[in-house]
Amino acid sequence: MTAPALARAPAFDDRPVLACAPLKPGHAREDLSRVGDPSWDLGPAVFRENARRCHVTVHFDVLEDADVQAMMRAYLYARLNVDLPGHRPKLPPSCVRQAFNRARRFFAFVRERLGALDLARIDPPLIDAYARHLREDPARRPVIVGQLLEVVIDFYLYREHLPGGGLSFEPWDGRPPARVAGYRHVPENRTPRIPEPIIAPLLAWSLRYITVFAGDILAARRELSRLEARRDRLFGAEQGLPHAERRRRQRQRLARYFRSRARQGRGVPVWASPPNGSASVDPVSGELLPVVNVQLLHLHVGVDAAREPAMHLALAGGASDLIAAAIADIGIEPGGMDTPISVDADLGRQWRLRFDAKSLVLEERMLQAAAYVVCAYLTGMRDCEVQAMRRGCLTLAHSEDGTVSRHRVRSTAYKGKGARGAPAEWVTIEPVADAIGVLEQLTRRAAVAHGLDTLWPVLSVTRSSKPHVSAEIVRQINAYRDHLNRLFGTEEAPAIPPGPDGKPWRITTRQFRRTIAWHISNRPFGTVAGMIQYKHASVAAFEGYAGSSASGFRAEVEAQRRLSQIDDLLEYFDRRRGGADLGGPAGPRVARSLDETATELGPLPPMIADRSRLRTMLASLARTLHVGPLADCFFDPATALCLKRVTDAAADRPLTALCEPTRCPNACIAEHHRPVWERSADEARMLLREKRLPGLQRTALQQEVDRIEGVLARIAPEGAAPPVRAAVKGEEAWDRGE
Repeated sequence: MTAPALARAPAFDDRPVLACAPLKPGHAREDLSRVGDPSWDLGPAVFRENARRCHVTVHFDVLEDADVQAMMRAYLYARLNVDLPGHRPKLPPSCVRQAFNRARRFFAFVRERLGALDLARIDPPLIDAYARHLREDPARRPVIVGQLLEVVIDFYLYREHLPGGGLSFEPWDGRPPARVAGYRHVPENRTPRIPEPIIAPLLAWSLRYITVFAGDILAARRELSRLEARRDRLFGAEQGLPHAERRRRQRQRLARYFRSRARQGRGVPVWASPPNGSASVDPVSGELLPVVNVQLLHLHVGVDAAREPAMHLALAGGASDLIAAAIADIGIEPGGMDTPISVDADLGRQWRLRFDAKSLVLEERMLQAAAYVVCAYLTGMRDCEVQAMRRGCLTLAHSEDGTVSRHRVRSTAYKGKGARGAPAEWVTIEPVADAIGVLEQLTRRAAVAHGLDTLWPVLSVTRSSKPHVSAEIVRQINAYRDHLNRLFGTEEAPAIPPGPDGKPWRITTRQFRRTIAWHISNRPFGTVAGMIQYKHASVAAFEGYAGSSASGFRAEVEAQRRLSQIDDLLEYFDRRRGGADLGGPAGPRVARSLDETATELGPLPPMIADRSRLRTMLASLARTLHVGPLADCFFDPATALCLKRVTDAAADRPLTALCEPTRCPNACIAEHHRPVWERSADEARMLLREKRLPGLQRTALQQEVDRIEGVLARIAPEGAAPPVRAAVKGEEAWDRGE
């Protein structure tokens, strides 16, 4: 076969790698990487702020063989610039490294079998052997095998754009690579949900960072900036003086500083955690000796040791004698900065020691991670959408009558929107607005230094080689989890509990969206953190994110609701087999259905039975299940009392706010509703203690207590026999329609 024109073109190596991809402002196509360059940088065509630099670069020198390098260049160029309608769209530049790695694996296999990379010599037995080779690894899931086999298809589809013509036959007679891999599509989202015992404290501590700790962190940064500016002024004013005179003035200022510390009852500042592992060890006790925070002393007395190392106060002829005398006189103080530390009401103490420059940098990174948790979890935005937020993205809109206020966040949606993405707007709740306000203050310094307007810059302005936090946020959030455990937890009671395997739960950005979607659809009345409820987040998310944005959050919530209806009913089934009673008018009907299902399963214990078969058997009943705060509704629109109380109600789901749990034939009360009913009974009993209560009101409250006790009696804990009298009273109450 004659080599295609693309491969014969003498100027092929001189072509820009991206012939027609849209570019970010400030980049010219003639300045892009060329096909023949040793490395390709496709960053100018990647608009997502969370893209990792290593994912948009390709280094060809890691390929040892010249034939592999040449084929890789041609293959990637074709994928990036050739659109095959109905088969393959152009490869997004952000996926180039992924395509490189998959092709490299196939090339290595072919060279090992043939001794050279010659596509014309590849035959069906060879690609069958490659498929078997991939499937033989037990750690490689079929879905991954299918993805790796797609590259084999590519060398047939792009045969007109490759040197030598690509593959001469259609691999596997046109069968999809997923089928060759043995992969069966499972519609359920495999991203794990963050367990409730983990997400609840993680979000609670994150909100505390935003509302309590952020003020101290931002104030400490302002103090440090003032000290650096003062140091620079003193340094500039005295730079032309003789060395001896400058040292005399520095010692005078240091002496005044120590006298001021003494009056305040404070000691010589030492590092809370010595930088660079510079601490000394006491030869007798083996304990770490405190290290004087000379950096802070330099700021106060006007020494710039980076520009003039010879002026360091700890050197001979500096101020070691003054420092030693002050330690003997007034002692030491970890941290040493002046910013006061707030008392946390829940802890009953200051939330940390005073800051030094090192701990301030750490806490700034932790505050950024806390803000990410709040923004990502309480909005349901994808990571790329969160990290596309920019300064000034938050607005407050009021309804026409001024009674309703909505916080709106402007960002960019990317999924299904092309490389550039599309502007989108999300309605959110006040805690997210607070987090954005903190972010704008926290990141101002770094954003200016990097020349960006993003809310997610790398906070370091000196050491980092990249300006945007991008994928580093995952490591930062997990470091934040460990930081919370060190600062606020103990080994026996960590601030953020471990996962089911006893190890720290590894948090990823995708888990936030999956978790909030599940809770909104299945636990709308559960508490997110403090007094925030998932119902509040649901209203905001559906009004904004799912309403005005086409990013698919509404569909994801609905998918999670359908999947978890089965999970909730399986929990009903397991508890019922364990001896639990079901209360409410629908309780006997649901119990009979569950018992009949257990009978059909035969002698298998419920936890050993085929769960897939069980899910199928319960699917019909599960589709009617809607979780509620006082009762769960096994919804039947023909008998639902909530629908009878309104004339224009939709008949596809219950109106939970109008639920009458002890009267509606659809209501089922289970053990997990007990806390709400017990709180109601306690509140009624407390009112009954009021001696001046009118007789009619006392009678009504007593009837309410009796009604609730009847409900509680019918949902006695598994294995516990309910009191006969209370059970009868409850039955009579339901029979009377109370």
